[in-house]
Amino acid sequence: MIYVKFFLGLLAIINPIGLLPVFVSLTSHQTEVERNHTGKVANFAVVVILLVTMLAGQHILNLFSISLSAFRIAGGTLIAIIAMSMLQGKLSEVKRNQEEDRESSAMESVAVVPLALPLMAGPGAISSVIVFAAGHNSFANFVGMFVTIVLLGLVSFGLFRMAPAIFKYLGKTGINVITRLMGLLMLSMGIEVIAAGVKGLFPTLLG
Repeated sequence: MIYVKFFLGLLAIINPIGLLPVFVSLTSHQTEVERNHTGKVANFAVVVILLVTMLAGQHILNLFSISLSAFRIAGGTLIAIIAMSMLQGKLSEVKRNQEEDRESSAMESVAVVPLALPLMAGPGAISSVIVFAAGHNSFANFVGMFVTIVLLGLVSFGLFRMAPAIFKYLGKTGINVITRLMGLLMLSMGIEVIAAGVKGLFPTLLG
């Protein structure tokens, strides 16, 4: 089913389990109530960002006269690059740079920046939503995507709520293994998206 594939793809890209160490670190000074609030705000922001992307993505492509096939190649390449970094255990280095780290450390709230954006709803997730929405642009599909994104936010919030226990149980090694598995899944997705884009640009080449 396409929504299961969409859900698993976003789950792999956002990778909330892989972000648990980052979440625990960023909220280490907070109480349990404050940490849960931070997780709730972060995941709500992610849902809003992805829903806006879903609704406005095709209009953005049209505004800049970008074909869906070209964006598929660009988005697939970006997803593949992030996936390669995940396979090497360097996810955080791809999603934020040193300047963003300095800015985020000076902020009281870490829920929206850097947690929601760019760590969770980063370029890979946004690209994936735009590509999927452009290829499934009926009202019924939009309703299905809406439900899927909300469900993803709830699952991610649940994981963040249990973050200290999960992090303690899995340990850094366990989380690194999961991150690499997610990276392998993402790499496969990226290659598939690139192939679809190339086929759209050069139909006779692969026909």
